[in-house]
Amino acid sequence: MKNIDPKTPISQLTVEEFLEISKSFATQKKYEYGLKGLAKILGCSVSKASEVKSSGILDKAIIQNGNLIIINIEMALKLFGKKK
Repeated sequence: MKNIDPKTPISQLTVEEFLEISKSFATQKKYEYGLKGLAKILGCSVSKASEVKSSGILDKAIIQNGNLIIINIEMALKLFGKKK
């Protein structure tokens, strides 16, 4: 990646530079899906992730509709860090 001065106006960037910068924003995932995704976020087994989900600690970070589970990664990590 080229070293681009953060104070450079967007209008002065080349298309290549703009696309390079926009890729770095697009690669950051905001959501993870299912118990496997939760296990990946927490770095644990799927069975332990299921226990954590069932405990209610992460209820504000999880949206569930039937079998579909969507986890907001950033919020889940914040909530898990506050557990006591």
